[in-house]
Amino acid sequence: MRIKLKNTPEQVELIKAMADKDATKSMQARQAFAEFVGPVIQQVLNLAALSPLLYTDWPYSGDNDPEVELDQFYNTNTPQVSVWQQSVAGGLGTSTVTGLQTLRLQTYELDSAVSLLVRNVQRGVLPYVSNALNRMSQELIRYQEYNAFYVALRALGEASTDGNKHVIAATTASVLQLDDFNRLLTRSKRINVAFNGGTPDVMYSRGATDMLMSPEMMEEIRAFAYEPMNTRAIPNTDESTAVPLPDSVRSQFFAGSGDTSIYGITLHEGLELGISKTYNDIFAAVASGINGPGGAAFASATDELVLGWDSTREVVIRPVNTDLDGSSVKVEVDDQFSKRSGKIGWFTKLIEGRAVLDARALTGLAV
Repeated sequence: MRIKLKNTPEQVELIKAMADKDATKSMQARQAFAEFVGPVIQQVLNLAALSPLLYTDWPYSGDNDPEVELDQFYNTNTPQVSVWQQSVAGGLGTSTVTGLQTLRLQTYELDSAVSLLVRNVQRGVLPYVSNALNRMSQELIRYQEYNAFYVALRALGEASTDGNKHVIAATTASVLQLDDFNRLLTRSKRINVAFNGGTPDVMYSRGATDMLMSPEMMEEIRAFAYEPMNTRAIPNTDESTAVPLPDSVRSQFFAGSGDTSIYGITLHEGLELGISKTYNDIFAAVASGINGPGGAAFASATDELVLGWDSTREVVIRPVNTDLDGSSVKVEVDDQFSKRSGKIGWFTKLIEGRAVLDARALTGLAV
C-alpha cells in the first residue's frame, strides 16, 4: 500500500502554504499537514505489514510501561512459566522464567524522519511529497517487522513443552504434504498438556489457526491438486505414491489456486520466508534443538520454516502507546531546519513492544 496525495485544489494549497515566506503561516500549514498524515501512516502500517496477522495490539496510555497478569493465561497450578520480550528495539527476544505474577511489558520508541526541499514544496509537486511520506512509512514498517519476528521466532525456536519441541520436521525434505499438517495437529495436542502431564479439562489451544509460509511452500499447496498425498507403502513402495486426494478436495485447490485452508488452518504468504530469506535466517540463528527433514540441525540454506499460530489466543502481543483517540503514530514538525538550509521536514514516532506470553500458541514445520 502506497500513500498518494490527491491533486485537489485544497491539498495543493496546503502543500504550497508549508513553504510560505510568512513563518507563522508556514508553521501552521506544516502542523496541519502532520495531523493529516498521521492517521494515513498508521493505516499503511496496519495494512502493509505481516506482523498484525500474528500479534494482538495491547493498547495503553501514559508514560508508565504496561503490565499484564500472567495467571490469566496459565493453569493456576503451573509453578513457573517462560515469556519472551525485547528490552531494546532491534534486540533478539530473550526468555524470562517467572512465576504467575504481574509482568511489566518492555517498550521502546521507533522513529523515522524525512526532509523536503522548500523549492519543490513551493511548486506544489505532490508526487515529491508522497514519495517522502512513503519512505517514512517504509522505514517504520521495516523496524516494526524485524522487531516483531525477532521475538516470535526466538520464542518458537526455543519453546519446548513436556519434552516436545513446537516445530516438527516435514515427512519429506523440501516437500509440504497433507501428512505434515496432520502430524502438526497431533504435536499441538501434546504441547497443550495439563500441568500434571495428563489430559487438560479444557484444551488451551487446539493448534494453529493460521500459517505463514513462503511462495515456494504455497506452490506445494497448489500441487495438492495433482500430486499424490499418501505416505504409507501399501501394498508396496512403488504403488504407494499413486493415491491422490479425493477429487472433491483436489478441485478445491485447483479452483482456489491454493488460496484456501487445510484442516481449518488459514494460509498466508510472505516473501520474507523461504530458503536463505530474512526470517528464515533469523529462525536458523535462534532455533535450539530444531532439526530439518534430513535429521541435521535446521539450516537456512537447506530448510525453511512454515510458521503457525493460534489466533484465538491473545498471547503474542504488541503493547502500544496510544492517545485518547486510539492513535499510536505521532507525526510532528521537525524544527531542526533553519531558513538558510532550504528544507522543511517531519518526524514520526511510536512507542511499542513485542512479547510472547505463552509459546504454546506457536507451532511450526521445518520443511
